Amino acid sequence: MSPGNFHVRHLAVVGLGLMGGSMALALRLFADTITGVDPNPETQAYALEHQIVDCATDDLQAGVNNADAVILCAPVRTVIQLVRNRIGAYLRSNTLLIDIGSTKQDICEAMGRLPIGIHAIGGHPMTGKENSGIQASDAALYKDRPFVLCVTRRTTPATRLRALGLVEALGAIPFEMEAQRHDRVVATISHLPYLLSAALVATAATEADEDEAVWQLAAGGFRDMSRLAGSDIQMMGDILSTNTQAIAVLLAQFRVQMAMLEKMLIAHDDEKLAESLKPVRQQRIDWADKYSK
Repeated sequence: MSPGNFHVRHLAVVGLGLMGGSMALALRLFADTITGVDPNPETQAYALEHQIVDCATDDLQAGVNNADAVILCAPVRTVIQLVRNRIGAYLRSNTLLIDIGSTKQDICEAMGRLPIGIHAIGGHPMTGKENSGIQASDAALYKDRPFVLCVTRRTTPATRLRALGLVEALGAIPFEMEAQRHDRVVATISHLPYLLSAALVATAATEADEDEAVWQLAAGGFRDMSRLAGSDIQMMGDILSTNTQAIAVLLAQFRVQMAMLEKMLIAHDDEKLAESLKPVRQQRIDWADKYSK
């Protein structure tokens, strides 16, 4: 099977939020039947009414036991629990199992313990929206976005080709890397920024207790820097708790950077401060020109 020939008779999508709903919509033409698994009856009803899925259920076993491919679109810790405790007994041999969790080491380790014959591979599409829930589903959500694939002990050459085919069907751009490397990278560009954003809002809130003008005058710069602090807490809690080591290392590095800036400020060493900020500015410009389109 080549990556360009992805097609399944029965696709099961576990978790029908923004990501799962968008996944089902994007793969509509590549699956004969799509079953959605979600505990929320209203979500199930919406998915059926808008033809996002063909069948909907809250019964995991019923939803996945006859599927050729299963995509886990639940929060990270939920995915880990499903893989460790239940789903292996429900899947047929040769079923493709992939998740879209934001951290990969714990999930890939759990996948590696699944029964032999299950084609399991970790996945993480680098995309999303401000709005959540199935009502925000978008078939183009994954198009032209990076989609990371991480091998497990249950990833065969055939698994890899099927996963690459799925990514191609979504219109996404595949990136293959080890789970540990993935988690370090996303800690740098996603998890650390979230904590810095939260710390900024907490600092501003403390100042605002003394002077309400903090909120009244806050504008574009604060809005851009604080946006991530509005992220869903349960989702971010799952992410942070499954990537603590990488995040802790990066927080330590960030504290070193802040300490150097603080030292130059206190010393009124304006020339040295400007010189230290020049390459940072250029790195940001270079990144935006090359990658942020």
